[in-house]
Amino acid sequence: MPRLRMGRDQPILACNLFETTYSRAEVMFAVVRTGGKQYRVADGDKIIVEKIEGGEGTAVTLETLMTGEGATVKTGGSVTAEIVAQTKGDKVIVFKKRRRHNYRRKNGHRQNLTVLKITSVA
Repeated sequence: MPRLRMGRDQPILACNLFETTYSRAEVMFAVVRTGGKQYRVADGDKIIVEKIEGGEGTAVTLETLMTGEGATVKTGGSVTAEIVAQTKGDKVIVFKKRRRHNYRRKNGHRQNLTVLKITSVA
């Protein structure tokens, strides 16, 4: 399983997960919602989302807001994806302090994430 490293603007995987070999303007795309966020995806894309239950190789159907091809956009459609890996993000340190009261608390948090590969956009 590849080790996940979160970048500042976009998550990055150590195994060149986000390589694309096509122009996004020519391919059918969809906007899906999962984990309270929206993602623009096309067939073959790999995205990192909040944890979705299921093992590696499991097929999932994502909530589709709209689909489009070029300048044509319509609502609805369906997007299916395959779970590639279940992983965790980088550790975020939560440090709380109150001055002059000897109050210091340090906690860490690693978000559970799921790597999805989009198999079909219709």
